[in-house]
Amino acid sequence: MRTFITLAAACLASLILVTGLRAQSDMPAWAYGIAPPAPAGAQAAEPVDEATLLRVPGSARSFTLAQIEDGFGPADWFPDDHPAMPDVVAHGRRPDVRACASCHYPNGKGRPSNGSVSGLPAGYFAQQIEDFKNGLRKPADARKNNVNQMIAFAKAMTADEVRAAADYFAKITWTPWVRVVEAERAPKTHIEGFIHYTLPGNETEPLGPRIIEVPEDTVQTEPLRNPRSGFVAYAPIGSLEKGAALVKTGGGGRTVQCGACHGADLKGVGNVPGIAGRSPSYLVRQMYDMQAGTRRGPGVALMKSVVEKLTNDDYVAIGAYVSSLR
Repeated sequence: MRTFITLAAACLASLILVTGLRAQSDMPAWAYGIAPPAPAGAQAAEPVDEATLLRVPGSARSFTLAQIEDGFGPADWFPDDHPAMPDVVAHGRRPDVRACASCHYPNGKGRPSNGSVSGLPAGYFAQQIEDFKNGLRKPADARKNNVNQMIAFAKAMTADEVRAAADYFAKITWTPWVRVVEAERAPKTHIEGFIHYTLPGNETEPLGPRIIEVPEDTVQTEPLRNPRSGFVAYAPIGSLEKGAALVKTGGGGRTVQCGACHGADLKGVGNVPGIAGRSPSYLVRQMYDMQAGTRRGPGVALMKSVVEKLTNDDYVAIGAYVSSLR
């Protein structure tokens, strides 16, 4: 890890918002990846030399850390893995629009901290940008400020840029990116950039009613940002069976069969997005944001009856099962 990110304390209004939402429902705080305050006397990791050329397995390319982290032209380790990137994806537009590839990777797979955008219908993608622009997509936990960054980028994007990005990511077929493992214990982690990273030493802790999603290889995810290195999600034992019942049958009125809108294989139908095999942290955040009323928009009305009764345990089960699908 290059550095540990210390998040500033949320403003009073944010704390009131979060406290109020937690009172209303069983908030899946684990899905938001909010870092606790750094302990007194905590030391930052030693900085990495930004001029050293770095490599990832399977790529003939090499980049410096500064190039990898360039928000307006990030490293593309595997240019043959995706179509030619439009300029907004590869470089963005200074100073207002960061390259889509800098957060979501050139292949659109993204990380648990943000959305996976490859394989999304172009119309759905474009509608989400409009929802961000119009204040209809906000996080239930206001401390998750990378969503606020996305809102700013969306407001600055032109119609041509939205269309180019939507068409580009729609062309990329979604493939498995998360490996779900049922377990009683999970690795001990620290949180940086809204992502859980395994601590050195391979220590574990009781998992409890959570999903803990970590990189398969910490260094490949950060700082190298290898778009072929995915994630493993630890879920409580029995989650897949419980999730399958909720997803396939609605759990006796607890929710609605997901396949009714997302298709029998949950790969999407028309402008309804595919959800199979995607990040459980992301999927759960979206369901809770809808339940809490901070994510609205034209398509969310269809989700109201799906999410209105869900608890943290339901989110764990649904997230684990849907993400396990191939």
